[in-house]
Amino acid sequence: MADEEHIDDEELQGGEEAGEEEQLGEEEEKLGEEEQQQEEEEEEKVPENPLTEDTVGESLSLLCKTGDGLAHAYVRLDVHDRELTDISILKAFIHLRYIDVSGNKLKDLSSLSVLTHLLTLKADSNLLTTAKLEEMPFLQIASFNKNKIKSLEGVSHPMLEHLSVNDNEIHEVSGLDSAKLARLHTLELRGNKLETTDGIYLPNLKNLFLAANTIKRVEGLGRLQSLTTLHLRDNQLENLDGFVEELKMLQYVNFRGNNVADLKELKKLQALPMLRALVFSENPCAEEEEYRLETLINLRKLERLDKEEYTDEEREEAESLYEQRRQEELNAEVGGAN
Repeated sequence: MADEEHIDDEELQGGEEAGEEEQLGEEEEKLGEEEQQQEEEEEEKVPENPLTEDTVGESLSLLCKTGDGLAHAYVRLDVHDRELTDISILKAFIHLRYIDVSGNKLKDLSSLSVLTHLLTLKADSNLLTTAKLEEMPFLQIASFNKNKIKSLEGVSHPMLEHLSVNDNEIHEVSGLDSAKLARLHTLELRGNKLETTDGIYLPNLKNLFLAANTIKRVEGLGRLQSLTTLHLRDNQLENLDGFVEELKMLQYVNFRGNNVADLKELKKLQALPMLRALVFSENPCAEEEEYRLETLINLRKLERLDKEEYTDEEREEAESLYEQRRQEELNAEVGGAN
């Protein structure tokens, strides 16, 4: 009877502890929601601070001829770190070519769409949820780092060459129209929430930076036929599937800080005819004793591993081992046939 009472007490105590844990979990979740709501409310409460004509006057520089060549105008504006909430006054400054509005509290850049001479736009560290702007005929460089952007829809500028959207909240890449982004050669999407490389169909792209996402799969890269540089550092790759011979210009790939455990995965990079430099440190397989040698045996045209050039001695040893293994495989095939 005493044992039964003891068991009942334990069950009761366990039930109470479970109930307390559940209640604690609910409280923590509620607290997290309240903190998020508080942050959102604080953002909403940002005091209005519109850009004024006086501030514009103080921040203009670089006197140039206007587009028609008949007059002169200042074409550069730098108003970073002013806690601005509204820049609609810029609609009147149609000659601007270079704008820096970084480090403000901006949620809307639509007023810039009328600035058809704009060449460079830097809008880092604001409160933007979209990079969408009306098509800007001459925009070449655009930077939207450290905002709250969730999508690349609406980025369609025919002269755009470099697009940077690092440290945002993008879960998947969609909406990039190769016909409207024919000149785009560099795309930076570091520090987002991507789980795959899919969705990037830009045949003229040369440099792709995808570090510090949560990428588990390499997919859809076959259309990037001009790609020369690919950064996939600090992701969650466990294998090297997805590298295809269509990536015929790819010369440099950075896989540092992923989860590849088997050196045999490197054979899958033999599909890349131009691969010359590879960064593979901080993967489990990089701890293996013959890591450098085995990498070179698998990728015999490789010139540099983890930023260190291969020596002639390493290359000779790799070539010798490669030939030895190839001969052993041929002998085994002949023996099996007999």
